[in-house]
Amino acid sequence: MDPVFMSSGDLIADRRAAYAAMMVETGDLPAAAELWEQALELAPGWAAGWNELGIVRERLGELGTAIRAWSRAAELDPEGGLGAQVRLSAHGGDAEAEAQRRAYVETLFDQYAPRFETELVEGLDYVVPDLLAGMIAEAVKKYDIGQFARAADLGSGTGLMGERVAHLVSFLEGVDLSEAMNAQCAQKGVYGRLEQGDVGAFLAGRKGAFDLITAADVFMYCGALEDVMRSAFAALREGGLFVFSVERHDGPESEVLRTSLRYAHNAEHLQNLLLLAGFELVEERTETIRLDRGEPVQGALFVARRPVLAPVGEVDLPLLAGRESLAQ
Repeated sequence: MDPVFMSSGDLIADRRAAYAAMMVETGDLPAAAELWEQALELAPGWAAGWNELGIVRERLGELGTAIRAWSRAAELDPEGGLGAQVRLSAHGGDAEAEAQRRAYVETLFDQYAPRFETELVEGLDYVVPDLLAGMIAEAVKKYDIGQFARAADLGSGTGLMGERVAHLVSFLEGVDLSEAMNAQCAQKGVYGRLEQGDVGAFLAGRKGAFDLITAADVFMYCGALEDVMRSAFAALREGGLFVFSVERHDGPESEVLRTSLRYAHNAEHLQNLLLLAGFELVEERTETIRLDRGEPVQGALFVARRPVLAPVGEVDLPLLAGRESLAQ
């Protein structure tokens, strides 16, 4: 259910909220803010109401008032499903707890699932699955990969990435925080297995299980990625590919939480993380990955490979032969 329409428990407050939503749609933000204020006078303990008031105040440029509203929402919703803690963090407040971020992302995509593909692909010109699929095809040709035995699609969503790689994979697994997204995805019949859960926990239990791991626009909802890189490396077999995208930023920070509530990552930092984890970098591209409020969003797309180690005998035997020759 959309937070705007989570009932406050007061019929008149709910009616004010409905009118406020209509005013937002027509662009009359001052009227929307006034209606939310009226609703919250009637239902002062309504967490979703305070969160929405903060969003409207932010759009009006009244950041101080927005922060006060989100702080109240965070007090009333300590688990973080409404995202008030993430919004406060994006505007310089204390970093939200990981559990609160997961709760926010799960709630967000549970609400978004029914209209996800229409709004993202048709409305925002989202192209990441196609771009990553093209990069995978090039790697398949480069390394003469006939078929991937087992693949994992992290943040599988409604299956946009899975649809583009399924023909290359004997068995495809998907994992997503959102139960509603998994339900949408299951209707396509693309995945052999779908799991609801966290990406890190999913990878941790599958050491050496995959020869392809994909993550299309998943890590924008994660902060530091060191643990993910190490877990992905451990979950791959030798010669396996790790293919993913991020929103790109070119500042000195390794990652920044934008006011869109998405993280952007420094591409050079990610290259270093991949190398430290043990990967070899196959390809990196900078591309426009979608629109946000009509403006292009730059992304960094990566293909990394777990190296194939030479068998011990291939390295040691010539050395031993040389020693024997010297002994003679």
